[in-house]
Amino acid sequence: MQLIDASSYWQKMRKSLGSKRKELSSAHIDEITQLFGKFKEKTKVGPTGSSVPISRIFKNEDFGYRTITVERPLRDDKGDIVLATKGKQKGKSQPDSNLRDTENVPLSENVETYFKREVLPHAADAWIDHEKTTVGYEIPFNRHFYVFKPPRDLKEIDAELKTVTDKFWR
Repeated sequence: MQLIDASSYWQKMRKSLGSKRKELSSAHIDEITQLFGKFKEKTKVGPTGSSVPISRIFKNEDFGYRTITVERPLRDDKGDIVLATKGKQKGKSQPDSNLRDTENVPLSENVETYFKREVLPHAADAWIDHEKTTVGYEIPFNRHFYVFKPPRDLKEIDAELKTVTDKFWR
């Protein structure tokens, strides 16, 4: 799967169309189409001189996850585990809906391994209700294209604040 961050490809519109003020030129469309056609990772030099990703390649399962339902046992007033008395759960711990939780496990990871590492150390009596497991996908675009911009120097901010407050108090 290829993700392309084309957010820097735009030109100002001659006339705004409602709240739209930017458009893609033919040259922008051609460049984006070429990026797509080449199916390769690409970076460009950003405004701060650092390398900024524009095109990134991933496997489909990098975006997939299983949502598992983690159950904990229902307990009576004495703290004893309540067992089901009928149905297919007869003789097994009844789940406490107030303690029910969900976890998103990446498709690339084994559910049982994740459960043992992330859940059992905190809730030793927990189990997975496999009948409620679902599969989903999420493309966290910002996570893959975010470039850290360091904050301005504190002296610069202080000087700017001093200038503004001096104007205000005159």
